[in-house]
Amino acid sequence: MGSTVCAAVANDPELELVAAVDPYHAGIDLHQLGVPDTGLQVARTADALAENGADVAVDFTVIDAARENLGWCADHGVHAVVGTTGFSEQELDELRMRLLEGAANAVIVPNFAIGAVLMMRFAELAAPYFETAEVIELHHDEKVDAPSGTAMLTAQRMAQASGDWGKDPTQKMVLEGARGAEGPGGIRVHSVRLRGLVAHQEVVLGTAGQSLTIRHDSYDRTSFMPGVLLAIRAVRERPGLTVGLDALLGL
Repeated sequence: MGSTVCAAVANDPELELVAAVDPYHAGIDLHQLGVPDTGLQVARTADALAENGADVAVDFTVIDAARENLGWCADHGVHAVVGTTGFSEQELDELRMRLLEGAANAVIVPNFAIGAVLMMRFAELAAPYFETAEVIELHHDEKVDAPSGTAMLTAQRMAQASGDWGKDPTQKMVLEGARGAEGPGGIRVHSVRLRGLVAHQEVVLGTAGQSLTIRHDSYDRTSFMPGVLLAIRAVRERPGLTVGLDALLGL
């Protein structure tokens, strides 16, 4: 994902790529990773961002690294755009307070695909008109967390939109876990991990005599780049912490 973000920024005439950080690929020329030739090499630490005058840092790491990176950005006045999921509500509240003390803003987005954001909004709108619903998220076989942040946020927003969900009728569990996990509002969430996939999600809603399926598919990581670029442009004008792409899209 890092090289895809770097390429998107480098190809945007309104943005300038000034640094790339990855301790596992330090010293590699970005051009070797498919990024337009900028003369930049991958740096080992985030200090390269400060040294090169970065206004915005984009983080696609894992949760432990993202926590540390967000703290660094807050301390150094660098705005942050974060695609890493797994932050608890307490951590988000603590980050809000930390950002208020400094000069940096942050945008944390579970899914940068604009179609996925619309899928969540459509599911939220449909929720009051159905009594049962399940969420199935499907990802590539290198994704280490389950369920995905998008799936959890979808279930949470649906549960907030309607508190009247039918109970799970299952009385005999032939295979433990067959009904997935119980998410917000009792909405079942299922995770699939398969080689060849990228990021996909279905929301299936049912009521008497009908069902509604809302599905979004990301076939390539470039699907996330319009949302990433939107967040990069917007973060400087969004004081404190913004969670989700919805606010940037006016949803």
